[in-house]
Amino acid sequence: MTVSDVISAHFDALTRAEKQLATSLLDNYPVSGLGSITTVAENAGVSTPTVARMVQKLGFRGFPDFQARLHHELEATLSSPISKHDRWAARAPGTHILNRFADAIMTNLRQTLSQVETADFDSASALLADRQRSIYIIGGRITKALADYLFTHLQVIRPNVTQIAANPSSWPHYVLNMKAGDVLVIFDIRRYEQEMETLGRVARERGVEIVLFTDQWASPVAKVAAKVFRVHIEAPSAWDSSVVTLFIVEALIEAVQSSGWEETSGRMKTLEGLFEASRLFRKPRPEVPGKP
Repeated sequence: MTVSDVISAHFDALTRAEKQLATSLLDNYPVSGLGSITTVAENAGVSTPTVARMVQKLGFRGFPDFQARLHHELEATLSSPISKHDRWAARAPGTHILNRFADAIMTNLRQTLSQVETADFDSASALLADRQRSIYIIGGRITKALADYLFTHLQVIRPNVTQIAANPSSWPHYVLNMKAGDVLVIFDIRRYEQEMETLGRVARERGVEIVLFTDQWASPVAKVAAKVFRVHIEAPSAWDSSVVTLFIVEALIEAVQSSGWEETSGRMKTLEGLFEASRLFRKPRPEVPGKP
């Protein structure tokens, strides 16, 4: 669990002053907790003893321990592929990479599923299935492949699905067409992209519902998102793993497809006819007796 997870889990049990402090910490997380204990207290409008009591109530040995966790999280979100590789290599066991990778992915899947509420999943799929809403999808430098995968399937399943070009200068043109109630799906993992935060904020101001795919530390877009999938992405590699994110994406595709199968099947039949007309797919030639 991240520090924000711990704060959220204990929030109801906090005193009024502690809740005020917790809200202050979450508003600009994790930066809001990286100053001195006096600065943190002043920014929240509480006393320094309140800060000391709350971090212990959250399970930390004291304020230095609390800040160490925050620094560790911040370092993890800013890790470059080189530093990430070196960290894994330093503690890599002597087993084959296939086994190590499989173990990491299975751990990611278990941890992610333990934090995904079925009600939140169903709510996100309902947003994507609602034909009254237009869907917009965007990914980052690495996650644009996931965005493209989701777009390819959703545009078959339902109408009014648009993929936003991964170009900082182009998104305003797409926002121009967004209406209140439309859905914007954003993929944003660590080394979060400034473009995504700006796009999410502007879209939300227009009444757009945001579905976010991010990592366990959570992109800044989470502050304005209606639904957030926090996926564990660590792997024994210089790169983060997209396996579990793709798992959630494919599960959503099936949920949306099943919810409106009658319409979707009709669209698929029409599409197959178009494929046939364009001769997109190769078909085996029928065998002729006596000919090779």
